Amino acid sequence: MKIARFIHDGNTKYGIVEGDFIIKEIKGDPFIDGIDVIDRRKHILEEVKLCAPTLPSKVVCVGKNYLDHIKEMGGKDIPEEPTLFIKPSTSVIGHNENIVIPKMSSRVDYEGEVAVVIKNKIKNISPDEVEHHILGYTCANDVTARDLQRKDGQWTRAKSFDTFCPLGPWIETDIDGELRIRTYLNGQLKQDSDTSHMIFSVEKLISFISCIMTLNPGDVVLTGTPEGVGPLKRGDVIEVEVCGVGKLKNTVV
Repeated sequence: MKIARFIHDGNTKYGIVEGDFIIKEIKGDPFIDGIDVIDRRKHILEEVKLCAPTLPSKVVCVGKNYLDHIKEMGGKDIPEEPTLFIKPSTSVIGHNENIVIPKMSSRVDYEGEVAVVIKNKIKNISPDEVEHHILGYTCANDVTARDLQRKDGQWTRAKSFDTFCPLGPWIETDIDGELRIRTYLNGQLKQDSDTSHMIFSVEKLISFISCIMTLNPGDVVLTGTPEGVGPLKRGDVIEVEVCGVGKLKNTVV
């Protein structure tokens, strides 16, 4: 099931995407009210504006979770524990929205990632419990001002600009097994990997994070980027595809 958030006639709603053409409205908020589809209220998918599929209170991100990416960034050591940072909710945008290059940066990179959307409030859960608290998966781009990341020595400024966390196009709830992730820059394949190459699994990541902070319904966990990150420039079109989920597309301005 694909859960989308969209705008129709000036109103923001949730819906279920059916096939390639139709979206049916959900009554209320799926994180609060559950999923109650209103069959008579359906729209042509191309005629609505898709928004970020969730409004997270926070986006918790994992760095250094693919060994090949660690190597391409000049590192060699496998972390003993997940390396965490947070993107603010104000960095979140949706499918087909613009990534804005900030004036204070001269090098902004794409980082395609698999994102996990949390279903309910969780704290101190074990890895075995994690699957019961995941609503689904979506595509993410951990946009990074690389020059500022290197300059600052820590990652908050480089990761937190408005528009630096595209999510979408929707949340896929029916996932079983490993997920392949691919990133395309202006149609050219730049990243191609799958979640079997992650150092820390989704279950270990979310359990670990929940022992540090409470995760709320709709919060998002970015699971790390594989090898192949690179720079963006104005006019570029960047697409992050998670097979079985969808493809997230954004233009750089």
